[in-house]
Amino acid sequence: MTDSSLRQQRTEARRLQILEAARVQADAEGWAAVTTRHLADAIGYSQPVLYGHFAGGKAEIMLAVALAGFDELAQLCRDALGRKQGRAAAEAVATAYLTFGTQHPAVYEAMFQQPIAARFASEHTEPELRAGFDVLAESIGDRDAGTSTEVFWGALHGLCLLERSARVLVEQRPLRVAELASRFVVEGPIAQKSNSGRAATSVAPRSTRLARSRHSSRDVGFDESLVDVRRRIHSRTERRRVLQ
Repeated sequence: MTDSSLRQQRTEARRLQILEAARVQADAEGWAAVTTRHLADAIGYSQPVLYGHFAGGKAEIMLAVALAGFDELAQLCRDALGRKQGRAAAEAVATAYLTFGTQHPAVYEAMFQQPIAARFASEHTEPELRAGFDVLAESIGDRDAGTSTEVFWGALHGLCLLERSARVLVEQRPLRVAELASRFVVEGPIAQKSNSGRAATSVAPRSTRLARSRHSSRDVGFDESLVDVRRRIHSRTERRRVLQ
């Protein structure tokens, strides 16, 4: 092995050591406690050495931690998805997402709560972010503009924060995940076959599901009763006009 290869290996090992020290300290005390001086002390190097690896200091370190987190989360969700389809796919990915968020609070905070120089919702979005978004979209069958995936992601993010702050019972996660999947994935008789013959598992917006539900006998009766009420009101209004 050449000297340059050895130097490159040592540089990469030191870089990973700095990132791991930042994660550990952030998990223990929060990102506010993470400083370049504390990190330099933790790894046994001077601050100039640390800046030699991360010229942007703490901001660049946090971005690197976040991007590594996006990559890890995407891979976990991809592994959980496997070849699953329908609600099973959505439930598996949702569970993987929530598990990651609770097991790696500092990384999750860097990814979604701290100001970082990542480009969200842009044509220049980093591949680590795009990979995570794509697997969420795939899990619910969103093949359109991605709005349904954004709502699914938002629901998962909210649940993650609620679980981490003990606002909801973690042991009831399976119930919440099942409810979430049922609202985003259409299965059974409603699902239609696509032109290629594959079962469509695309997201049905809530407004669409409500519109479909109106074809039930109960809802049709309800709609008819509303029509009758409107007709009676209209008739009374007309009679008043005649009397006046």
